Amino acid sequence: MYLKVADRKIKKSCPVFIVAEASANHGQSFKRAVTLIKEAKKCGADAVKFQAYTPDTMTIDVDNKFFRIRHPKWGGQTLYDLYKKAYTPWKWFKKLKKIADSEGIIFFATSFDKMSVDFLEGIGVPIHKIASFELVDLPLIEYVAKTKKPLILSTGMATVSEIKEALKVAKKAGAKDIVLLKCVSSYPARMEDMNINTIPHMKKLFNCPIGLSDHTLGIGVSIAAASIGAKVIEKHFTLSRKLINPDSFFSIEPHELKNLVENIRDAEKALGGVYYGLTAEEKKSRIFRRSLFTVRDINKGEIFTEENIRIIRPSNGLPPKYLEKITGKKSRRAIKRGTPLSWDLVEFHKEKNKKYYR
Repeated sequence: MYLKVADRKIKKSCPVFIVAEASANHGQSFKRAVTLIKEAKKCGADAVKFQAYTPDTMTIDVDNKFFRIRHPKWGGQTLYDLYKKAYTPWKWFKKLKKIADSEGIIFFATSFDKMSVDFLEGIGVPIHKIASFELVDLPLIEYVAKTKKPLILSTGMATVSEIKEALKVAKKAGAKDIVLLKCVSSYPARMEDMNINTIPHMKKLFNCPIGLSDHTLGIGVSIAAASIGAKVIEKHFTLSRKLINPDSFFSIEPHELKNLVENIRDAEKALGGVYYGLTAEEKKSRIFRRSLFTVRDINKGEIFTEENIRIIRPSNGLPPKYLEKITGKKSRRAIKRGTPLSWDLVEFHKEKNKKYYR
């Protein structure tokens, strides 16, 4: 199983697909939205993502206990008020995608209803995303899956049965390339709630690529997730946390995104494959292993002892494991201090030297 985006296949051997989530971090400024795209590309992200909704497609303008938010950062307002501040004007999308295309970075967006799916299809996004809160909206998943484009599903709050149900609906409707994102839907998410060891378990359980939608502060969790098999990393991205908007307080800045990309690429190189023995570079270091050397001048016929031979660096002598074999034997000739010990220097009674191998 893999996810194909444009000309890339996200699979076991493929580099991690890193998504810079712009979300509300444009602060209703088109110029800032453009800068977010360009900065994401400059930092090395593979894709930049926005969110396609309006306050009216997301909820209704009602102020009662059901619609009033309780949250340390977002509280004191209704859902409608929040989405009015956070949404991306739809008239921007076509222009933003064109800019992203010219920059060479993949542009896509989260769909929240059938209208946004149709809208995004109209501008030709190569991939669709469903947020954690919409994972239970099976009619939406069915509708977006019918586009047959790659599909990313966030799984925050979801039970195993809910994930299975969403996958079943998506596959039945025609989706073939699906990635699930491990996610904790709290903002910011606590480290102790992340449980990223779930990622390899999800891969085995659901038989598809697994990634991480990371709402923690910092980049450590994303790097750790990449090191245990996450194939997609999605991280909220802002030009500066000083630019106050609904998502800035848990988003990373450009220097952090750059560090994230660089550290994940380094982690990918370090993971490599299963390998034992010397690497090409280690062959140069092998000389500094320990081996058996004479540490005093030794006369012909003198007994080898732990006083006149020792295990030291470098590795030109016999391996250390032969110390006991040689101790108590006689020298076949005079040996100067600092000579690497070899079999031809050792006298074996009633034994042939060739029996001993390095």
